[in-house]
Amino acid sequence: MEKFKENATIEPAPVDISGHENIEVFGAREHNLKNIDVTIPRNKLVVITGISGSGKSSLAFDTIYAEGQRRYMESFSAYARSFIGDMERPDVDKINGLSPVISIEQKTTSRNPRSTVGTLTEIYDFLRLLYARAGIAYSYLTGKPMIRQSEDQIIDHLIKNFEGKKLIILAPVVKGRKGHYRELFVQIRKMGFTKVRVDGVVMEMVPKMQVDRYKTHDIEIVIDRIIADPKDRFRIAQSVKTAMSHGNGVMMIRDEENQIHHFSKYLMDPETGLSYDEPAPNNFSFNSPYGACPTCNGLGQIEEISKESVVPDPNLSISRGGLAPLGDYRDIWIFKKLEAILKRHKANLSTPIKDLPEGVLETILYGDDVPVAVSSKKYPGTNWNTKFEGIIKFLEKQMEEGTEKTRQWIADFMTVKTCPECNGARLKKESLHFKIADKNIAELAEMDIESLGHWLVGLEERLTEKQNQIAPEVLKEIRKRTGFLLDVGLDYLTLNRPLRTLSGGEAQRIRLATQIGTQLVGVLYIMDEPSIGLHQRDNVKLINALKNLRDIGNTIIVVEHDKDMMLASDFIIDIGPGAGRHGGQIVAANDPKTFLKEGGTTAKYLKGEKAIEIPSQRRKGLGKMLTLKGASGNNLKKVDLKIPLGKMVCITGVSGSGKSTLIHDTLFPILNHHFYKSRKSPLPYEGISGLKDVDKVIEVDQSPIGRTPRSNPATYTGVFSDIRTLFTELPEAKIRGYKAGRFSFNVKGGRCETCEGAGMKLIEMDFLPNVHVPCETCKGKRYNRETLEVRFKGKSISDVLDMTVEQAVEFFENQPKILRKIQTLNDVGLGYISLGQHATTLSGGEAQRVKLATELSKKDTGKTLYILDEPTTGLHFQDIQHLLDVLNRLVDKGNTVLVIEHNLDVIKVADHIIDLGPEGGDKGGQIIAQGTPEEVAKSKKSYTAKFLKEELTAQTKAGKA
Repeated sequence: MEKFKENATIEPAPVDISGHENIEVFGAREHNLKNIDVTIPRNKLVVITGISGSGKSSLAFDTIYAEGQRRYMESFSAYARSFIGDMERPDVDKINGLSPVISIEQKTTSRNPRSTVGTLTEIYDFLRLLYARAGIAYSYLTGKPMIRQSEDQIIDHLIKNFEGKKLIILAPVVKGRKGHYRELFVQIRKMGFTKVRVDGVVMEMVPKMQVDRYKTHDIEIVIDRIIADPKDRFRIAQSVKTAMSHGNGVMMIRDEENQIHHFSKYLMDPETGLSYDEPAPNNFSFNSPYGACPTCNGLGQIEEISKESVVPDPNLSISRGGLAPLGDYRDIWIFKKLEAILKRHKANLSTPIKDLPEGVLETILYGDDVPVAVSSKKYPGTNWNTKFEGIIKFLEKQMEEGTEKTRQWIADFMTVKTCPECNGARLKKESLHFKIADKNIAELAEMDIESLGHWLVGLEERLTEKQNQIAPEVLKEIRKRTGFLLDVGLDYLTLNRPLRTLSGGEAQRIRLATQIGTQLVGVLYIMDEPSIGLHQRDNVKLINALKNLRDIGNTIIVVEHDKDMMLASDFIIDIGPGAGRHGGQIVAANDPKTFLKEGGTTAKYLKGEKAIEIPSQRRKGLGKMLTLKGASGNNLKKVDLKIPLGKMVCITGVSGSGKSTLIHDTLFPILNHHFYKSRKSPLPYEGISGLKDVDKVIEVDQSPIGRTPRSNPATYTGVFSDIRTLFTELPEAKIRGYKAGRFSFNVKGGRCETCEGAGMKLIEMDFLPNVHVPCETCKGKRYNRETLEVRFKGKSISDVLDMTVEQAVEFFENQPKILRKIQTLNDVGLGYISLGQHATTLSGGEAQRVKLATELSKKDTGKTLYILDEPTTGLHFQDIQHLLDVLNRLVDKGNTVLVIEHNLDVIKVADHIIDLGPEGGDKGGQIIAQGTPEEVAKSKKSYTAKFLKEELTAQTKAGKA
């Protein structure tokens, strides 16, 4: 792999021109930070760690990054700032030695289906340029290379190959179009031409000449009749020039045998006359009308109303709701129409759909031209004879013309399928017939980065001399960018992979690769857990990439919990000791060697003094299996997945090995459809068994719980509804006639109308940052005075929202319904957050645990399957212990927990591991090891086994010691 990486040469770190050796932060008080001072060395790799909610992001992003951004904005003129908007000053006394700051966060870059890995990294843009300037065009009709000829070459060709023969020179003006072309013939006569060739027949021009407007025509102007003789070169040249002018760069020759020969100064197939436009980079862009496939508009997929969604159960009859859009039988016109159609075929509305005569269902779905008689209710004895357009045709028409509400309803019957025109390649067929070294641009976009790197090796030897004059600079840029992606462990991604399908960690590492490519010096980079979704094998690549960035003269601050990253860093800052109000202080700040001696909680876990214990016995499970057979979506190679029920099961494997494809895109949609009739289609599979032993499925993913300050843990978990109901049952509320809406800050009635329940008011400052101030009416309490007078145990509804989860557990100890939901939040380690904390201020790990707590607070049946995707995101060693306690409690009740995970602390405590691999991308997609952690650790093929073996051995030694 090394041979096709083109890494920039790394020079020693320059002397810091700022004159500061350190970044010094004084008096940081943002969020829960307790007026802390901290000194961070410059031009080093610095890790900020600490338990979840201790204040890591508050220091790194909300203080240091926010101040860096604010200073950058202040360099703009007041006029420019009035358009951009200023940034709020973070709550800190002073920061010295701050460099320009670049933040690389977890947020997935784009939800747009048109944004891909290729477009974000600009590799695809360079490929477009390469194909536009150096691609060889082939005819999509004959598969032969296209040619372009100058006027001199055409003249030489005529004289050499047709010497002494009579030729007719033609200029095509209409090709395969309908119309009478009366005006065109008048125009041709005015230009002085006397003959035209219409549909292969040469005709004299006559007044009022026209052709059949409903037929497709080919029309050429007869420019000249010549004998190809070298003496008449001047006349031939004049005629060729005229023909090219009228034919827009294209001309034709008819010889004595009535054979037609095509010539063009553009790209043209000499056999068929097919011509392409001169290629430009936007001809290879699926985001441009010049390059996008016209059928799918460059998306590679189309939405259509499928037969399966309209007829979900063929065993039902039409009268019993067999046609989903119509529902059960009603005395309406459409059912009368269907009754008449069925009567014609000796069937009725009570006949099961599967028993209908052949072709009848097609007529019902797609219509036919035979009029159907339906008796009129309004005019008895009258029959209406009308054609039936078909249910699917009607739905398609309404999708284009109907109201927004109608379109939303029809969307339930739409399914996504690969575009039949371009087969998912996204481009026009002309664009797909430009090739370099026998590959078109779509074939390169389908390759993973590693395969693309191999294809680029020695490419110059496979190019023509002309291509080698054009390509070097473009290839240099492509190689450089693919090399950087390989450096950060993203060799399994393909260029056409949509950004919305990437994990937070993958999107972050792409941005990191882009930043490495810029080769900036003297910058402060702040990153948020770049190791998310990364297997231990690839962790080394990421750490090396960060060190390279540091070595050219940058400061790297990483908010991280990864053990390898901490030990490889130059400086560790541990924030704590607890979370929320119990955190916000510097526990330790030093180089790794000294840090390990200082003995905080984090140091104890790093040294092995504290550890997440391996269970002495693995669970035996329920003895039943959920079996998925023949999964073959994306890179999966007909995988047979067997999940033992009643166990904690870990799905592991290197990044890109097919874990998400197998679980999220195949298994979960199957289960979701089975239990909840979801319409999301799973990727291809052959069959599934064991569903009778599971009665519901719950997926907990990483998306945020809300995007506005009005969302909070209390509203998301549903406990706020129970709290409001409790307040309405208080004597004071009953006397006043208050209902649950009175205690909501989102509707009129009980909320403060000055701030509309937000508790804050936004003061817009033209040339200064906007300021949030507590509402002067309610003083930040969100409610009006009357609502706040209703109290439970001396606390108003606003006081309850301000409580931490820990305090709320004690406060509601005698309210079982409320306590169950709050207790679960406490159990997953979120005791420090307040019930009314704005969703926008929760970290990724906190948001995921709020979702997990919401699901855990629901009563389980003992036959539930929980699916979690990397629940350790944002979790410290101590938080992982809390999480595992909760998951183990679920499994002990007989439920099955399925976890996609890279974290060895979770993998080692699982009852059963299913390891995919051996590599990512095309070289993955197989189950290479499965069984208990001890059994998997013996595998020779698995990368997970190697690291798991080390972990199990280390723990055994520590236990003996």
